[in-house]
Amino acid sequence: MATPTITTATYKLYPNPRSPHRTLFTHEAFVPHPYALIDLPSFDLSGPHSLFAACRLRDGKMGQLVTFERETDAAKFARLFVPD
Repeated sequence: MATPTITTATYKLYPNPRSPHRTLFTHEAFVPHPYALIDLPSFDLSGPHSLFAACRLRDGKMGQLVTFERETDAAKFARLFVPD
């Protein structure tokens, strides 16, 4: 069975089946690389996080959205992520 999409005011989201959480957390990072491999466990994040395939509604840009419960995790991801 297909996982339902989540539509917000900003994004249309498709949950990643390997993501341990399918929750939209407060802090987010949009990665405009839809095919980049994002291995969240390798970032050694301290709190819950989730990964979605995303379509940004304002311009139709495809990418990925990573959401974080903790602001420190969002900052760590932004600092360490390098698209392949």
